[in-house]
Amino acid sequence: MIQRGVAGAAALALTPGLVRALAPATASGRTRTPLHADRPYLVTAMQAARWLERTAQRRGAEISWAADPDRPAEVQYDLYNGTTGVLPFWVELYAATNEPRALEFVQGSADHLVRAVEMVDKKDAGLYTGLAGVGFALGLAYRVTRDDAHREGARRALTLVQDGVRRTEDASKPPRARWADSTDIISGAAGTGLWLLWAERELGAANTLELARQAGWALMDDAQSVAPGQLRWKVNATIAREYPNFSHGTAGVSFFLARLYQATREPAFLEAARAGASYLQAIATTIANDGRMVYHSTPGNEQIFYMSWCHGPAGTARLFRTLGAITREESYARYVDQLAAATMAMKVPERSPGFWNNVSMCCGNSGVSEFFVARHTMMPDAMALTYAERMAQDTIARATSDNDGMRWVQAENRVSPEAVVAQTGLMQGAAGVGLAMLHLDGAINRRRRAVVLPDDPFA
Repeated sequence: MIQRGVAGAAALALTPGLVRALAPATASGRTRTPLHADRPYLVTAMQAARWLERTAQRRGAEISWAADPDRPAEVQYDLYNGTTGVLPFWVELYAATNEPRALEFVQGSADHLVRAVEMVDKKDAGLYTGLAGVGFALGLAYRVTRDDAHREGARRALTLVQDGVRRTEDASKPPRARWADSTDIISGAAGTGLWLLWAERELGAANTLELARQAGWALMDDAQSVAPGQLRWKVNATIAREYPNFSHGTAGVSFFLARLYQATREPAFLEAARAGASYLQAIATTIANDGRMVYHSTPGNEQIFYMSWCHGPAGTARLFRTLGAITREESYARYVDQLAAATMAMKVPERSPGFWNNVSMCCGNSGVSEFFVARHTMMPDAMALTYAERMAQDTIARATSDNDGMRWVQAENRVSPEAVVAQTGLMQGAAGVGLAMLHLDGAINRRRRAVVLPDDPFA
């Protein structure tokens, strides 16, 4: 566990300006959170915020970011590593600190996205790649800003998603809804469907639940039967390789179908989700301490194991957590424990197979931290919190910190470890690392999260 004291804070090299920015004060009736030496994760998030502020691009009141600040012309609008994914960090930071500067960045980046929604590829309804992500970020911003333009921007994204749907009509079957050919959480129908469920709850939008239902039926058509009671999904029909875990495969699609069952109570969706879980259990590897983990991909990568959100236990656990909540069957809750046991048995964050120079939400430390913070808040479990702090300690140790703040120079892809860069975004950059730090600080200080992504079942 990281030491929460003067030594731990000193290692973060706080600047006088940063200390002044977080000094106790009142603004518009809201009280700022004081900066204490025993809040190392809040301090780390503020240092990440400092770097994000330094790398921000301004156009009047609008604010945006390039994923790589050294390539400023390449501003993107995806939730994965674009401006869209930086915005949630500022929302959480404002919730944690009541700092007006954070609210300024929520407002400015949302103002930019309202205009940028028209620039997003209308064919891309993806949660982490396209319009669904933009709609989520704008809806999240509206909760904080109460700016009608932000709510209307979110609704505009929804309209574009609805307009872009491709339906298959058959009088003998429920209608099917598709956008791109992908099935997955990142860019496909599973991720878009999760956002539609979110929009139905958060925006009060009409017909979104029905559209999510139609996406679910299309995904059921895409399922491949492997054995009795077992289903799997590939990214799409043109990709031969199968990625069974959360971001691109069976775990993510099954998770959406389980959430869809929660919203519709249609048994077929739950049956398919359970069949996906059975398939994952059938192909899982058993390791020390009765741990379970599912390989990265097949064919050829059956001995490569990732450990975080995208292809590892931290992501796949979301399916089993949800099935356990729905069915109340102890076996599903037990499987979440086994996925956690595998993560610890693989000695994350030490260097191990499938875990490389990466600390981010998608592939590295931060995604693992989020999983164990969630375990702590569900139980509560002091051991899980200690393990999340171990992730954070390692992440802080790997940071580059100077007068510009804190960032993480890392490799995004395992197959090109020499390609290292400090990115700004949610799933591969400082915004995501900062968000994980804020969630950890919140767990320690009993503060509810402000940011819950559409694919997160733990809140």
